[in-house]
Amino acid sequence: MGKRATERRLADNEAKAFAKTIRVSPRKLNLVAESIRGMSAGAAVDSLTFNPRRIAKDVQKVLQSAIANAENNHQLDVDRLYVAEASVGKALVMRRFHARARGRGAPIEKPFSNLTVIVRERPEAAEESN
Repeated sequence: MGKRATERRLADNEAKAFAKTIRVSPRKLNLVAESIRGMSAGAAVDSLTFNPRRIAKDVQKVLQSAIANAENNHQLDVDRLYVAEASVGKALVMRRFHARARGRGAPIEKPFSNLTVIVRERPEAAEESN
């Protein structure tokens, strides 16, 4: 018997990858995610390869995971994929303190982020016009 399989939340031409607790602030991660939104998958991977920010390598891993999910799990054409969504969310914040002069303490916040990348396959008609 067992549980019924849940219905797929994404469309048939989409695939998703998700990364939890990436050690960077959401504002910094969103700058990198913003740079790949709407790009074709291959161009986005190339762009992240040469992006000077440290977190670009982690974003590239998530993007490549989404591309692999599209190819292996959903049989989508890799050449027609583009980054439909790249959303950044806030995760936990580690709070530390730094001892300062005269018995005071200064707070230090170490934020974490979540990243979701959804790739979508372009329709064939749109591919021919480009």
